[in-house]
Amino acid sequence: MPLFALANAGVHVDGAFLRSAFASPITLGIIFGYVIGKPVGVVGGALLVTKLSGGRLRPPIGWAAVSGAGAIAGIGFTVSLLIADLAFHGTQLSEAKVGILSAALSASVLTWLVFRATELLPKRLRIRALLGEAEPLVDLAAPVDEERDHIRGSHDAPVTLVEYGDFECEYCGLAEPIIRELLADQGDVAYVWRHLPLNDVHPNAQNAAEASEAAAKQGMFWEMHDALLTQDDLRPPALVATARRLGLDDERFMDDLHEHTYAARIAEDVDSADLSNVSGTPTFFINGKRHYGAYDIEALTKAVEVARARAFLHDGAEAAPAAAR
Repeated sequence: MPLFALANAGVHVDGAFLRSAFASPITLGIIFGYVIGKPVGVVGGALLVTKLSGGRLRPPIGWAAVSGAGAIAGIGFTVSLLIADLAFHGTQLSEAKVGILSAALSASVLTWLVFRATELLPKRLRIRALLGEAEPLVDLAAPVDEERDHIRGSHDAPVTLVEYGDFECEYCGLAEPIIRELLADQGDVAYVWRHLPLNDVHPNAQNAAEASEAAAKQGMFWEMHDALLTQDDLRPPALVATARRLGLDDERFMDDLHEHTYAARIAEDVDSADLSNVSGTPTFFINGKRHYGAYDIEALTKAVEVARARAFLHDGAEAAPAAAR
């Protein structure tokens, strides 16, 4: 194939020309750019994104597969020859074509070497190298923290329901009375609200989240939470009016809103949502496991009962060895 390409690219091949070409900075630069630069760019870019995102963004394949993709990216014909035709003339053009086609051959060999070396690994390592370990997170990445999280109900409840919500989200508002009913019917459930303001579609969600935290500082998070989910206007003046109606220190409340005192607190919740692969609201986790499907009272009640049964079995399994000791 490379020889066919050389012939059709109009390159006259002889020993003297090849010796001259492989000493040319044009030929060597193209080979280096494709055979070294492409793998370094692909693998290095993936590593950089993985590092900067704290592992949230990572290749859905193993690093051997990423390296192979980077190596095979060094094969370039059509566009490369077109650019060479525009950039060079005469002997330099011939040298560029030799570099392009030699890089394609070298990249093919390098790709084969990468996957051949991977094939020689032990089975477990080989599978990990090719498929990676990136799996969508379905569990709650950040466990409930009694010192930090807002918890409604008993802190010692066997079942904990975590909701990532947005005060401007219509569906979060519709879920609120369902959660109330669930807590009333199931006395041993702790409910946790975490913020996930969808700022790209809900312009007032961030302010509302910060308002709830400002109220929390004055010991009235849940009162503000309930009010925000039932009112349509979440602009700052309406938030201040709600704070006054709840009996909060409105001057302190307004200062907190103006200074965005609790923006970092909201960002921590958003970050934990990102780590748990949560992108929409409302999203529920029951005892750390993501709840799929409907969130009507029947579906949530059933999910809570299953979680309670599992918690009972887990506690019993732990108690048995302790009793034996």
